[in-house]
Parts: sequence; structure tokens; C-alpha cells
Amino acid sequence: MSKHNVKHAPEKTGIPGQPSEGLVTHEELQLAGRNHSMPLEALHDDITPAGLHYLLIHFDIPHISADTWRLRLGGAVDRSIELSLDDIKARPSVTMPVTLECAGNGRSLLQPRPMSQPWVLGAVGTAEWTGTPLAPLLEEAGLASDAVELVFTGADSGIQNGAEEPYARSLSVAEAMHPEVMLVYAMNGNPLPPQHGFPLRLLVPGWYGMASVKWLTSIEAVTNRFEGFQQAVAYHYLQGADGPGLPVTHIRVRSLMVPPGIPDFFTRNRIVESGPVMLRGRAWSGHGEVERVEVGINGDWSPAHLDPPVGDFAWRSWSMVWVASQGEYELRCRAMDSSGALQPSEQVWNYQGIGNNMAQKVQVTVR
Repeated sequence: MSKHNVKHAPEKTGIPGQPSEGLVTHEELQLAGRNHSMPLEALHDDITPAGLHYLLIHFDIPHISADTWRLRLGGAVDRSIELSLDDIKARPSVTMPVTLECAGNGRSLLQPRPMSQPWVLGAVGTAEWTGTPLAPLLEEAGLASDAVELVFTGADSGIQNGAEEPYARSLSVAEAMHPEVMLVYAMNGNPLPPQHGFPLRLLVPGWYGMASVKWLTSIEAVTNRFEGFQQAVAYHYLQGADGPGLPVTHIRVRSLMVPPGIPDFFTRNRIVESGPVMLRGRAWSGHGEVERVEVGINGDWSPAHLDPPVGDFAWRSWSMVWVASQGEYELRCRAMDSSGALQPSEQVWNYQGIGNNMAQKVQVTVR
């Protein structure tokens, strides 16, 4: 990119936001270079290969030795516990396919654009995660009667809002005790890659990815609500810079399409031959099972066929045959879940660019 097309934003370390209608900034390019999306053609796969799964690293990837690493569980408990990686692997294990999505997926499509990691649509992936359920460990430690939350702290740290702190998030006791919440040490049958949280991460199925703390080092039961930056300031639905707004939790319903045909290199617009075209994609939600997917061809919506979900907390595939004739088309797809939520056709703007599940648009030329 030419130096004339990149500008520097004012230095800031706080809340994502500062909406911009201008060109991409140097700071956004740095973030985009560190993190990566899942290419949408990977939607063909039930399980996303680790190297194609989306990746968001808030600060730096910590260098951790599995031999010396320990997980410490303490705070408002009857008995503090310290576990090695071998101790955790010796506990009962579960392998479960789970779709993870970044809460900022679709941020760059909003106008004005909230300035943070400039996701388009690929901040998602479905892996098979192996680990041990969290609830039995909490029961062994014995939560105090006045414990209200569990604080999960990772080994990574950085500066936001002018203060240094580790990446940490909390769940209520009730949320943490859900049977699907796990401590995971393997991804697709292999040890967690360093960038995905080696040696251990939290996995909170159905929630946006910010809840699944990576490089987990401690779990602390607390008797007051946790007010760390990533919990109390970041990840809120806001209409302006001032909070508090509503906290981000479960994944909003979304459907994505495998881009048909072949791409134009720069615009990524699609070129398709006339005749029958099989349109395929995936749909998921953290608020209930996906019950319907519709495909829009120049604004004319038709139902797609749905296959069974990959798992209780994983996406399901959809397909539809489109008989394409020569011309220019805008293809869209949208899903509805069992809560009655339907993907919107237009953007629902918020200051941090969170939860933008606007129906996907794919520009297609049929020749």
C-alpha cells in the first residue's frame, strides 16, 4: 500500500472506538498483521484446520514452558489448588467441536468505522477442543458461599487506558459451572499451538471469543464483581465513548457463504459461469439452534437446505442451488435461531464495533 494511503491515528491505549470514515490507519495495519481471519473458502470444512482458524492476540504471545507452568485456583475457596499440565491431562477428558467467533467480526464494514482490529467477516472457526470440564475442579476446591464470580487470568499483559494489567475476564459462578465450560489443552487432536493459548486455555462455548481466556495461569473466586479493563470497559455495546453499555456475552446469530466461482484478485468480487451453481455456507448462534437460513439473490429471498449441526455448540452447513443467468448479482445470506433472532439486513452501529451480524453481501458476475 502506498504511503499516501496510510495515515497515523492519534496515540491511544484505551477503549476501542474513535470512529473514522477515513482510510485505514497504520495502527490498524499493525493489528491486522498480527491477527488473521479464516478464509471464507474454509467454510467447506466441518472442522477448521488450526492454521486457518481465526486468531486474535491482544498483547504478545507469552513464551511458556509446559514443565514449569502451573494453574492456580484460589481466592474464596475452601482449598486452594495448584495443578501441572500433566495433572490436568490426567483428569476426565472431553473432546467437543465448538465454533468460536470474535466479538469484533464485521467491524470494518460499519460506517463510520470503529478503529480497532479491522475484521471483515472471517473472524470465526470451528475446532475440536479437548480438555477437562471446569465444574468438577471448582467443586473440589469448594467455592465459598459468598463467591459471586470466577476471574480467569492469562499470562499475557499490556497497557490499555494508561494502565498495565494482564488479560483477564470473569464469569459468574452459575456461568462457570455450566457443564460445557472447559479447560482445554488440545486443538484438533494436537497440543494447543502457542498462538491459541498453549499450554491451557479456557473455553466458553456459545460466547464470543473474548471469554475464552488463553494462556491461563490462574482462576480466582471473588466476592465482588470483577472490574478489570477487559470485563468492565472493553466488550460492551455502546453508542458513544461513555459507558457502561450492555456487556457482550453470547454469539449473535450469523450465516456466511462460501464465495462461489473464482475471485477478482483485488476486489474479491466473484466470477461465476452461467447454469446451476451450488451455494454453500455455515450458520451458528450462541442464543439457540439455527432453525432457518435464507439466501437472497438481488433481494429475492429463498430458503436453503440445512444439515444437522456439527455439535451442540458448533455451526451447521446449509446449501441451495442457484440457476445463474448472465448478469450482475448481489448475493446475501441470513439465519434465524430458535430464540427468534434474525440477522439484520442493515448495520446496527455501536462504538466498539461489536456483534455486527449484518447479512453478508457477495458481489457476483455471471458470464
